[in-house]
Amino acid sequence: MPEPFPDYKIMVSLKNLLVFCFAIFAFTAKGQVQPNITDSRLDFTLPNLNGDSLRLSSMKGKVFLLDFWASWCVPCRFSNKNLVKLYAKYKDKGFEILGVSLDDNKNAWKRAVSKDRINWLQINDSKGWDAMSATKWQVDAIPASFLIDKDGNVVAINAEKQELEDKIKQLLGL
Repeated sequence: MPEPFPDYKIMVSLKNLLVFCFAIFAFTAKGQVQPNITDSRLDFTLPNLNGDSLRLSSMKGKVFLLDFWASWCVPCRFSNKNLVKLYAKYKDKGFEILGVSLDDNKNAWKRAVSKDRINWLQINDSKGWDAMSATKWQVDAIPASFLIDKDGNVVAINAEKQELEDKIKQLLGL
């Protein structure tokens, strides 16, 4: 039997390829693993304001916001104002924030912490955009935040003000 048109085999091949690609996409989307702070590819240890080491995976068991920022980042400093209010509201209910500064100037970082009245956990990855923590978490713009549940799973990324508060209340059972 003759083929309906000269490119028939190519069209059938393309159709089969598209079906195969769609099946692979559907399979991987369903089987996608949720990022977790205990995964060695995401875990890191950095110094806090006192120079003591803090390991990200040690935060497992807490509801917390992993917040990447820097003293020179104007949107970050604006975001800090909102986070100060959010932290004050939920810290006694079990919410924590872990701020990861990408400042290469530790004095600028410490001044910003003081000026912004930040009283949550702070660590510093002093290599700016080459920071190992930012690379592991694929942070290419700041501020960048990841809401983490008690099991260490990422449940929200860069959630806006009301969405973030709603998720925190949900995770804390409020």
